[in-house]
Amino acid sequence: MNIHEYQAKQVLKGFGIPVPRGGVAFTPDEAVKVGNALRTRSWVIKAQIHAGGRGKGGGVKVVKSIGEVSVQAEHMLGMTLVTPQTGPEGKVVHRIYVEQGCDIERELYLACLVDRASSRVAFIASTEGGMDIEEVAARTPEKVMTLTVDPAVGVQPHHGRRIAFALGLDLDLARQCQDVVERIYHAFVETDASLIEINPLVVTKQDNLICLDAKLNFDDNALFRHPEIAGLRDAMEEDPVELEASKRDLNYVKLDGEIGCLVNGAGLAMATMDIIKLYGSSPANFLDVGGGADKEKVTEAFKIILRDPNVRAILVNIFGGIMRCDIIAEGVVAAAKEVKLSVPLVVRLEGTNVEQGQKILADSGLPILSAHDLADAAQKVVAAVKGAK
Repeated sequence: MNIHEYQAKQVLKGFGIPVPRGGVAFTPDEAVKVGNALRTRSWVIKAQIHAGGRGKGGGVKVVKSIGEVSVQAEHMLGMTLVTPQTGPEGKVVHRIYVEQGCDIERELYLACLVDRASSRVAFIASTEGGMDIEEVAARTPEKVMTLTVDPAVGVQPHHGRRIAFALGLDLDLARQCQDVVERIYHAFVETDASLIEINPLVVTKQDNLICLDAKLNFDDNALFRHPEIAGLRDAMEEDPVELEASKRDLNYVKLDGEIGCLVNGAGLAMATMDIIKLYGSSPANFLDVGGGADKEKVTEAFKIILRDPNVRAILVNIFGGIMRCDIIAEGVVAAAKEVKLSVPLVVRLEGTNVEQGQKILADSGLPILSAHDLADAAQKVVAAVKGAK
């Protein structure tokens, strides 16, 4: 789950991590009220959407007067902000963050995340903070430092010192950096975060270290332990189809391809998407129905897949372990009839009660293409798409 920048800073502030003062506003009048309360000489107006690169799209403005706060708030609220991460369709700005200005001396980068290669929490740091950190990582990887934390002992003072040294900080700033690193680690662990990204982490002209921007992501599977964080969810920032799928207990992610995928198991779903690419097409989604799907759940999965107008065929790939193939076959037939399926459907079943499942499909009277293995299924669904063009 993602949250907005202003919410992320509230979370970080609760762990004693230094962030600028600011407040959220939903109207220009609220923006002016927040601006006046900050009692500062300059303000930063930031569009609040779940995407990075806002500055490049005109979603971050520095102003020098309360009048300009009102003007920029009027301009940003309701605008469609297009950034490298939103895609060409952009996102509508429903709220802004009004923040005190900051005298920036240097911009740095600091992040805390799960390093899948080492299966540990890791810090990533760079002297090249700011809007182009992705290009820095791609072109000059030697400027990016990665430091893992042993879960048996947790974060230690030497982690902060090593990061401070890599960032070229002097003694006083190094002490601040050590404190920030330790607090970020504790915030990461205690909130079950999957990412805490500070970009930029700035050194001010007053020799203070401040988290000028913050992005926090959380593990959805741990949200039951953190109702206060779950309450920060902004449904308007999420894909409505993905949101509907989550309510149905379906793991769905929309992609840009043309073949809808209905699979049980995340690993099998990934393999299914890979083999579709191998045979010359592309998946329209990732959809894992889980190990306990029934007819109703399969029907809902079909409906969600078909809400994507780009879907030209559907591939169902099921390994029946806990879930029986005959139950899935009944669900596939019921779903195909209910949604009046008009695109080619390829089904590959394997596992418990596979013969009964295949018979149900064969006796359904529907134009369902059965496949005997994953390669056969991929070839058939790709051929069906190309034949329909």
